[in-house]
Amino acid sequence: MSISHAINAAQSGLKVSGLRADIVATNVANASTPGYVRRSVLVGETLLGGRTSGVAASGISRSADSALSAERRSLSSDVAQSSLMSSTWQVLSSRIGDDAEGTGLFSKFSKFEAALSASVTSPESSTQLAALLDSANAVVTELNNLSQLVSQQRSEADREIADGVNVVNAALKQVEELNGLLAGMDRSTSQAAALMDDRDRTLDTIAEYLPIEAIPRDGGVVDVITVEGVYLVAGTAKQLEFSPANSFGADMTLDNGALSGLSVNGQELTPGASSYAAISSGMFGALFTLRDTDLPNFGAQLDTIANDLVTRLSDDSIDPTKVPGEFGLFVDTGTPGDPGLAGRIDLNAQVDPAQGGSLWRLRDGIGAAVEGPPGDNSILSAMSNAFTKIQSMNSNGIQGGFSATELVAHVASLTGQTRISHESVLSSASTQHDLLIEAELSETGVDIDSQMQDLLAIEQAYAANARVIEIANQMMQKLMEI
Repeated sequence: MSISHAINAAQSGLKVSGLRADIVATNVANASTPGYVRRSVLVGETLLGGRTSGVAASGISRSADSALSAERRSLSSDVAQSSLMSSTWQVLSSRIGDDAEGTGLFSKFSKFEAALSASVTSPESSTQLAALLDSANAVVTELNNLSQLVSQQRSEADREIADGVNVVNAALKQVEELNGLLAGMDRSTSQAAALMDDRDRTLDTIAEYLPIEAIPRDGGVVDVITVEGVYLVAGTAKQLEFSPANSFGADMTLDNGALSGLSVNGQELTPGASSYAAISSGMFGALFTLRDTDLPNFGAQLDTIANDLVTRLSDDSIDPTKVPGEFGLFVDTGTPGDPGLAGRIDLNAQVDPAQGGSLWRLRDGIGAAVEGPPGDNSILSAMSNAFTKIQSMNSNGIQGGFSATELVAHVASLTGQTRISHESVLSSASTQHDLLIEAELSETGVDIDSQMQDLLAIEQAYAANARVIEIANQMMQKLMEI
């Protein structure tokens, strides 16, 4: 090997060592950057005239693992769905409650039952009657508030679907643009690696809303399809279509056309739809399920509780002063039979001083013209018996025999079971997701200790190549002195 050849080879080694050091520094700097994939320099032997002539960098590689990323992305959809379902049912479960000393609906019914019993014992006590009225008001207010909560949650789900559609559409467009940039460049460069990281992060954003797969194509581009097989990016990005509702009522459903579904190019993606393309997971899966199934079902159970309460205390046998067939202590202020009774139930104005009624009518009857004997507890006793009477029921997922308070307790139990079920699903999905994140990081992430070891080896190689040049220079000087 000639001296000049040795110098050229050492210079190429210095150049590659400098590039490797730069890549290590980039890795370390981005060790905590979400979605960053570890880089490394591809090094190859340089041949000149069939002879080794040093070393050269042939490109930058990313330590990506497409299989792990795809599996982790799929679980991201499941975690997003189960997390939203779990948090929503936690709210519903806490609001209905299962403790007589709490603040939920069950507590309100328990306290009303206790106040009714106390009034039977002391019908002459205006204090007891006032307490009974207050507890009845508390029941009405809580049912109204829970019904409003259901409508609010459905409205929020509808709005979040619309926001999610905007996010996904923007992300799909970004994938299209990144595909275009990558198709026109050398994909072994640092710039290409950065663009691929950006594209992966964009795919992760989409996967939170619906489960997808990224299909590699020639030229470094990817197509994006749902796991059900609907193309979202195939050369160009498709656009999801959804129309948010301007207002929300208990009678508004997807089936009657009052609410919008989700589609792309005319293909129905709405979760729960009969279409083969219906989305099965992700935020969209949770939001549509809550808006169209879970929350309406919970609202229907509240209506069942409200209807049971109105019906029990409107029995003509309770109050002989009441017009037969008219409401008793609790009334439906809307059209009987329409959904949303829990939001319409109210106290009978005849017994409510705040509505121009008289408190003593709780004891003496809705239709009483004047006060009766203060010790007469017959109507209060009949109301108490009606409230605690066991009645059979088979409606809106509620089956069995219950008193009014037991009915609320049963619905609270069903709600708690649903909450626990979703919490269990979330725990399982999160555990699997965390394990996959760790596995993916071990394959594609940056290990600082490993990078420091690489940097020491690069330093040694740099020093060795520099030493070769120094010795070659000394040899050249010796030759010049001859």
